[in-house]
Amino acid sequence: MDVAALLVELYGRIPPLVREAVDGLDQKQLAERPAPGANSIAWLVWHLTRIQDHHVAELLEGGQLWVDGGWAGRFGLDPDPQNHGYGHSAEEVAAVRPDGPGILVEYLDAVWGRTRALLEGLTAADLDRVVDRRWDPPVTLGVRLVSIADDSLQHVGQAAYVRGLLGG
Repeated sequence: MDVAALLVELYGRIPPLVREAVDGLDQKQLAERPAPGANSIAWLVWHLTRIQDHHVAELLEGGQLWVDGGWAGRFGLDPDPQNHGYGHSAEEVAAVRPDGPGILVEYLDAVWGRTRALLEGLTAADLDRVVDRRWDPPVTLGVRLVSIADDSLQHVGQAAYVRGLLGG
């Protein structure tokens, strides 16, 4: 298996897991938090998608779908490219209230489509390219892609767990 196929396989597992976590839930269930200070299913799925959108946009040196694709407005949120969930307060978590699972899945599908296009063109040599010099050691494309997938899979697992806690 080549690098591109491996990464497409890895990232391609995220959308079906998201669908499973949100399927059939209404707005109230998506926004419900199992405990004070905990994240909702809506926020977890929104956040994992925002991170992928934000980071892949940086890798492509382009705009985020959140801003350029009008997704922020569809969520009733400002199109702030830095609003991706890191450091959110309880109030900011509560503000992520999609009207149903459809918009969460549609946004992820749009982001996944762009991510897949990036991944399909990669070679093993591409993974060594430095993409972020703000860290020591500098971050390579391979490390960044593993980080994005890791974040996505952790959060979709958390969403599935919260769904189970809520009796879904």
